[in-house]
Amino acid sequence: MPKINPPTQKVSSSRDLRIAVAIMAAGKGTRLKSKHPKVLHQVGGKPLIAHVIGAAARVVPAKDVYAIIGHEAELVRKAVAHTGIGFVVQDPQRGTGHALMVAREALAAYDVVIVLSGDAPLISSETIARLRDFHIANQAAMTLLTATLANPAGYGRVIRKTSGSAEVKAIVEQKSTTPAEREIREINSGFYAFSAPALFASIGKLSTANAHGEYYLTDMAGILSKEKARVVAVETSNPHEILGSNTRAELAEIDQHMRSAKCQKLMAEGVTILYPQTCVIDNEVEISADTVVEPFVQLLGRTRIGSDSLIRSYSIIVDSEIGDGVTIRPGCILDRAVVRSQAVIGPYSHLRPGSEIGEGAHVGNFVETKKIKLGKGSKANHLTYLGDAVIGEGVNIGAGTITCNYDGKNKFMTIVEDGVFIGSDSTLVAPVTIKRGAYVAAGSCITKDVAEDSLALGRAHQTVKQGWAKAKRDTAKAENKDVQS
Repeated sequence: MPKINPPTQKVSSSRDLRIAVAIMAAGKGTRLKSKHPKVLHQVGGKPLIAHVIGAAARVVPAKDVYAIIGHEAELVRKAVAHTGIGFVVQDPQRGTGHALMVAREALAAYDVVIVLSGDAPLISSETIARLRDFHIANQAAMTLLTATLANPAGYGRVIRKTSGSAEVKAIVEQKSTTPAEREIREINSGFYAFSAPALFASIGKLSTANAHGEYYLTDMAGILSKEKARVVAVETSNPHEILGSNTRAELAEIDQHMRSAKCQKLMAEGVTILYPQTCVIDNEVEISADTVVEPFVQLLGRTRIGSDSLIRSYSIIVDSEIGDGVTIRPGCILDRAVVRSQAVIGPYSHLRPGSEIGEGAHVGNFVETKKIKLGKGSKANHLTYLGDAVIGEGVNIGAGTITCNYDGKNKFMTIVEDGVFIGSDSTLVAPVTIKRGAYVAAGSCITKDVAEDSLALGRAHQTVKQGWAKAKRDTAKAENKDVQS
C-alpha cells in the first residue's frame, strides 16, 4: 500500500484530545453454539475481551475504556470489573450502530471514540495507537482500520477514492460486490476511530432497512461521505490482529497463534522449550532465562518461574511461583503454590493452594500438600498428606504420614519444629505440636504435643504368639480332612 501523507495544516495531538475506547461485547456467540457470552470464551488463558481491554488500556486510561455489554451482561461485568473500565448495557441488541447509540451518554463528551471488537483478542496497543494517530492527523470524521487478506471472501471490501488515497469511497459487502470489486483484497476489519461530535450528530440517520433489521456502524461511512465529512482508512501491517472468533475452530486457531507467539517470545528471552507445539503456556506466564520446559507441560494463569529450573513433562502449574534452580519432576500439579529455590518436587506430587515449599526442600512421589509451610531442607518423599501445617527446617517426614487436620467441621493446625524426625506411617492428629529435635516412632498415632528432643511412641504393644500360625494351619487341615471323609 503506498504511503499516505497526512494534511499539512496544523492538527491537534492525542495529548490535546479526550479519547475513549468502546469495546463491542454484547454478542451471544450463536455460531460458537454456546450459552455463554461470546467474549468470555478463552484464548491464551484469558477471556477474549480481557486481551482487548489490556491492549486498549495501554493506549488510554482504563477509566476511558467502555465495554458495551448485553447478553449475560452481569457475567461479563463481573469477569472484567477488576480492570477498572466502564460499562454500558445494550438491551436489546440491535446491531453495532445501536451499541453506540445507547453509549452516547457515556461517550459524547469525548473528542475521539475508538471502536474495537471484544472478540478480536490479537489486536495490539501499537495498532490502536496507530489508528488513533492516523485519524487525528487526517482530521477525519471516521477512520477505518483495514487489512489485506490473501482470501478476503466473506468480508466487506474497502473501495478507496483513488489508488494510494487515504479517503474511502465506499464499503461494499461481499454479496453486493461486482466481479471487479471481488478482486479487491483490502477488507474492513470492524475497528474504527470517530470524531465523537461528527458521529453523534449523524448516528440518528442509521437505518434498519436491511435483512437483519439492525443498525450497522459500517453504514456511517456512507452517511458521513454524503455529508462531505472526511472518511479515511489505514491498513494494519499484521492481518492476524483483526481476526475475530466466530467459531470454535477460529477460537482454536487464535489460541494456537497466541501460544506459539508466547513460546517464541520466551525462547528469544533465553528459555529452552522442547517441542513448543506440545506446551500450553498462558499469555501472562513469566519464565527467566536458562530454565528448561519439557514437552507436554501446561503453565497457566500468572505463573512465575525463575532461572535454571527444570519443568519436566506432563506437569500442570497454575498461578504459582517457582524459584531458581527448582526441579519439577514429571506429572506434578501445582495450584497457587510457592516453591523456593533449589527445591525438588515430584514425580506425581500435588501442591494445592497455600502450599509453600522452602529452599532445597523435597516433596516426592504421591505427596499432597495444602496450606502448609515446609521449611528449608525438609523432606516428604513418599505417599504423604500434609494439610494445615507449619513444618520447620531439616525435618524428615516418613512415608505414609498424614496430618489429620479436619474433624468434619473445623480445620486444625499441626506444627512440626526444626530437626524433627517423623517415622513412616505416622498419624498426626491436629491440633498438635512436635517440638524441636523430637522423634516420632513409625506407625504412631500422635494426639498430644511431643516435647523437645523426646521420643513419641503411640502404637499398640506388640504381642507374639509362638506357634499360633502353625496351629491355625493344622486346624484348617484337619477340618478339611473331616469334610472330605
